[in-house]
Amino acid sequence: MTTGLRPTPLWLRGLGYWAYQYKRTWRSSVTTSFLYPVLYLAAMGVGLGSLVDRHSHLVGGVPYLDFIAPGLLAATAMQIGANEAMYPVMGAIKWVRTYFAMLATPLRVIDVLRGHLGWIAVRLMAVSAIYLGVVAAFGVIRSPLAILAFPAAVVTGLSFAAPIAAFAATQDDNVGFTSIYRLGLIPLFLFSGTFFPVTELPDWLRPVAYATPLYHGVDLCRGLVLGTAELWPSIGDAAYLVILTLVGYRLARATFTKRLVV
Repeated sequence: MTTGLRPTPLWLRGLGYWAYQYKRTWRSSVTTSFLYPVLYLAAMGVGLGSLVDRHSHLVGGVPYLDFIAPGLLAATAMQIGANEAMYPVMGAIKWVRTYFAMLATPLRVIDVLRGHLGWIAVRLMAVSAIYLGVVAAFGVIRSPLAILAFPAAVVTGLSFAAPIAAFAATQDDNVGFTSIYRLGLIPLFLFSGTFFPVTELPDWLRPVAYATPLYHGVDLCRGLVLGTAELWPSIGDAAYLVILTLVGYRLARATFTKRLVV
């Protein structure tokens, strides 16, 4: 006799494992998720911003706090997505061998990958929601479109998480991760429009900034939060991030299969 209920997708079981693991650390994680945006916005937006607003013109046509807050939302999503896709992925293959334990069950490689990326998406949703709440408390939100900055931040984080997970599955030590931080994440954090307009960069460097996923995430989140978003540029930003996520996912399927199917 059939009940007519669809079976639970197997990848949700993989996601459930990561959620269960998170039960041991969620208190400190939630605390820092609230604390970091408050400290960033207070120090950079209010503290430094008061000097910027007093001694120069408005940045991007708005006070510095309003300019920097949406950029930090996207930058934080980048950091969370990247961090969750580095050591946890390599550790699940090399040290704890969590993925192999999952594969000893009915889960397939694709379920393992989807479950982990799904969990990263959950983490991004939680952090983005908290960050948006803090941004609202600082009085930065100027448009109802700001609600769309929530999925924009999530896809920004995934656009980093998916390709980095593909890379992490090939690694046996942290040398590659150190290079990603030094040559990728830190320069992007500083020069992709988070703290100042990309138009302030030298002419030869601007195309590089425009090509980075964080620039598109920052531009999309800022436009939505401040109500300055234009339809087609925003669609272009979102499409760029979605395409990069899908490409990273396809690469991750290949590298996960190569590493996990013995």
